[in-house]
Parts: sequence; C-alpha cells; structure tokens
Amino acid sequence: MSEERFEATGRRKTSIARVRLHPGDGTIYVNGRAVAEYLRRDSLEMILVQPLELTETRTTFNIHISTRGGGLRGQAGAASLGIARALMVYNPELRGALKKGGFLTRDAREKERKKYGLAGARKKFQFSKR
Repeated sequence: MSEERFEATGRRKTSIARVRLHPGDGTIYVNGRAVAEYLRRDSLEMILVQPLELTETRTTFNIHISTRGGGLRGQAGAASLGIARALMVYNPELRGALKKGGFLTRDAREKERKKYGLAGARKKFQFSKR
C-alpha cells in the first residue's frame, strides 16, 4: 500500500503551483530545491508556510511544490493557496480556520491589458498643444 498524499492547485497572477503533501517531518521542496534556496527571502517563505502555521501542521508533512509562471512573490502566493487547499483535502474540519485566515481566497487581481492609442493600460502619451 502506498503512503497517503494530498494534492491541490493554487494560482496567483500568472503563477500556478501544484502542491503535494506527504506525511513526513516538515521539509518543503519547490521545483526540486529547498524552499529557502528557491525563494531566497524570508518574507516569501513566511507567506508560503502561513497556512501550515495556522493549522499547526508545519512538521506533519513533507511538501513538494511544482510552480511555473510569474515571479517569486506570485509563486509563493500560489503555493500558499495550494497548501491551504491540500490541507482541506487532508482534513475538511480545517476549512473554518483557513477561511477565517483568508487562505482559501484566490487573489483574482491580474494585469490589465494595454489599450490601443495609449502608452499602457491607462497611461496616455504626453499631450502637446502645439
């Protein structure tokens, strides 16, 4: 019998993270590298582990995260959502705490497209009267 694992997907901006939780000692790998080595900033690592800290499951699982797209901040946010969703698969009773903490809400903000005749999405070219 194979060991139990819990999977979920998280998204933020243009980043997508596939998260797999395995029972273990709390090691986290992102794209095959240790989380501290991959994210390189403590603030991003903190964003990623917040759902685990809230539910007190930080040392319960080994986590393997596969991310693509966007930057490190978006990937950390996507991974955080993925972890929260995977924790709900593991134990549906955690939903209340995760929802109250705001970890189950997908950040829907996306980059607005550039419009024709403008310098960017909203910025206009400099106006010249003469």
